[in-house]
Amino acid sequence: MAKVDLKKPVVEEISELLSDAKSAVLVDYRGLTVEQDTNLRKELREANVTYKVYKNTMINFAVKDTEFESLAEYLEGPTAIAVSKEDATAPARILKKFGDTAEALEIKAGVIEGTFYDQEGLKVIASIPSREELISKLLGSLQSSVANFARVIKQIAEKQDEVA
Repeated sequence: MAKVDLKKPVVEEISELLSDAKSAVLVDYRGLTVEQDTNLRKELREANVTYKVYKNTMINFAVKDTEFESLAEYLEGPTAIAVSKEDATAPARILKKFGDTAEALEIKAGVIEGTFYDQEGLKVIASIPSREELISKLLGSLQSSVANFARVIKQIAEKQDEVA
């Protein structure tokens, strides 16, 4: 069997992983302990983020002519890729948070909803709360406004009852 035949399924697997993906983030995992790596994988899995280690050449073939092509220049050294098809900011958020405690983890670059971000850009993206958090904050704000309005209306009604 030719080497190309062995590599083709891996490239197809990566291509499938990236199809319909909202985001992909590359990291250098060199220096992580087994325990740290296990914890990171667990956190990412709980957020429905796929995290895998592939050879750089395989990733390079898979990203060619896609919206993730800009990642190719960061494919040096040990590289893992975190991909999310649901929450676009989840990989960046989780990796940044994990990187704060595990200094060995280094975020290289990423593409989020078609836009390329370098290491600094991903740190900014990581500070954005998840969609669920934003919705709950919005609902909390709306709820408190309605509650305050109801309280004022009740006080006005009670005052008018006292006058009558």
